[in-house]
Amino acid sequence: MSKKSARKKLSSVTFDVADIVPLTENQGKVFDSKDHLVLCGSAGSGKSFLACYLATVALTQKKQSSIVLVRSAVPTRDIGYLPGTDKEKSRVYEEPYFAIFSEILQRGDAYDLIKQKDILYFRTTSYLRGLTLRNCTIIVDECQNMTFHELDSLVTRVGEGCRIIFCGDFKQSDLKDNGLKGFLKVLDTMDSFDIIEFGVEDIVRSGFVKDYIKAKEAVEAKRLKPVKKAV
Repeated sequence: MSKKSARKKLSSVTFDVADIVPLTENQGKVFDSKDHLVLCGSAGSGKSFLACYLATVALTQKKQSSIVLVRSAVPTRDIGYLPGTDKEKSRVYEEPYFAIFSEILQRGDAYDLIKQKDILYFRTTSYLRGLTLRNCTIIVDECQNMTFHELDSLVTRVGEGCRIIFCGDFKQSDLKDNGLKGFLKVLDTMDSFDIIEFGVEDIVRSGFVKDYIKAKEAVEAKRLKPVKKAV
């Protein structure tokens, strides 16, 4: 994704918001969609970045008033095993978004600043029960690490004026059995979702990552290839 700058205002804070241009056909489909989204597939294809960028644009266009980032507390499932306060425990799962929002909003403290201004909220699935989310973009990241119950509970939190974007990769699950495939079967029956699957050709993180994913998939394909029995 290439970018240029535009001076835009989020609430009472002014940022230089990068104008991102899609680099692949599937990234273009993400930009064109007006529906809820499921972005699934290869690592390094920009799924989380695209979701955060679309959420930021929705804020500048006043389509939504906030961003809610949701992740599951994996691998422990219970963040109580980590030291510190709940805030300090959750911080571990927020780290990927420091760089993402720094790039989108072009300042190093962007993530913490928009959190302080109550523009962005971070939640783990452990603390969603009883909430109703309204007028926000909800980004459900690393959703391959969620159970069907977590995904189901999360969707039923969605109130009026929301757009929800799921991001995940079946092949990267930290759970032995995740609920994403069964959940996608439900979403696929709904007219309000666009499901966009990213392949190796969509990897933009680096040429090295693309080469590695290609090599890994080639080895896996060879390993899983059926062996012909002698007649």
